[in-house]
Amino acid sequence: MDTPRQTHWKVSLPCPAVFERLTDFCWDIELEARIAAGAIHDSAERSDAPKCHPETRVAVQDDLYSWIVDDDGDLDRPKKMKWVTGPAGTGKTAVMGSLAKRCKADGVLAATFFFASWSASIGRRRKTAFIATIAHQLAQHREDLQNAISHAFEKNPGVLEKNIHVQMEILILAPLREVISRPDRPGLRGAIIIDGLDECEAEQYHNIGSRVKAPPARANDQDQLEILQVLQVASSDPSFPFRILIASRPERVFREFFDPENNPTSFAPKLDLHEDYNAKGDITLFLEAQFSRIRRRYHLLPSWPQPGAIQTLVKNASGQFVYAATVIRFLAESPKAPPDDQLQSILAMKSATASNPFEPLDLLYSHILESSPDPALAKRNLARQNIYSETFTH
Repeated sequence: MDTPRQTHWKVSLPCPAVFERLTDFCWDIELEARIAAGAIHDSAERSDAPKCHPETRVAVQDDLYSWIVDDDGDLDRPKKMKWVTGPAGTGKTAVMGSLAKRCKADGVLAATFFFASWSASIGRRRKTAFIATIAHQLAQHREDLQNAISHAFEKNPGVLEKNIHVQMEILILAPLREVISRPDRPGLRGAIIIDGLDECEAEQYHNIGSRVKAPPARANDQDQLEILQVLQVASSDPSFPFRILIASRPERVFREFFDPENNPTSFAPKLDLHEDYNAKGDITLFLEAQFSRIRRRYHLLPSWPQPGAIQTLVKNASGQFVYAATVIRFLAESPKAPPDDQLQSILAMKSATASNPFEPLDLLYSHILESSPDPALAKRNLARQNIYSETFTH
């Protein structure tokens, strides 16, 4: 009887360098699956996001850019965290988006995150993917930082199930310390730009509808404050080289957090788009350029719009870019009447009181909804642009 023939298989293991690249590749795929890709400044989801019109908001962008790239004069305790604020419609998202584009072109953009309460992506509405998204972008910033973050993720595969304080420490701060401590000590710098943090919704860890008694539902400002605290810890770390810009409406949680009397941490002076900068000149430039475009498109007379029309619209805007942008969008896209007729109807609107700067905007929204053949669609479009008045959200 013949002895069964034995087959010997030779298994070739990849060399260490190849194995390391494979590990890094798998790590990158796993982390990328957990990020909010739509929250990054140049994502497809933000392709129609508001942008600063050329030659507008120049002073604001220059001031913020200078704070990012120049030394603030305090080498011992640099101020790495700054709040940009202003009421709805003052152009915060447009400024942050244009600034991110400028920083990217100059190689000084580290990461961005644009929250949006209207987004279909839950990652843009909650804190779940916040740290993962920032870490993923930092990993693309420099190869040595990518390797450090990769190794940290490999050692802590369950890190994304931890709270965001732990995630910040493991995925960002520890790798930064490792890179900064090397003999060559690379010159890391750049900006982390976070917009719309006031739109972050709270994570709910319990079944609110359950009959079993559960803790009260978390409020949105709880998670917003948690993100602020995590960023504060990061900015206070000596190994953290980036400047953090946070844009939000002046909600209480932000006012209290950035109030020097309530918080001993030294922040850079806040920037208020409504109080610190006169937007009238920029709004005038924007309207002049856009009226010229509409005039060419619809073959209107060179004298259109009539004298005083732009000045009236600038006055009605009360420093809110959202008013001017909504007027232009309505004139250019309204199917119900030509632009000159629609402009006359807007100019004819009269506010009942001069004490409410948002009343012209509310009247404009009402007119748009009444003029639209599909009011529900018009309402969604306004909300999608994040320029929707509080009057119509209830």
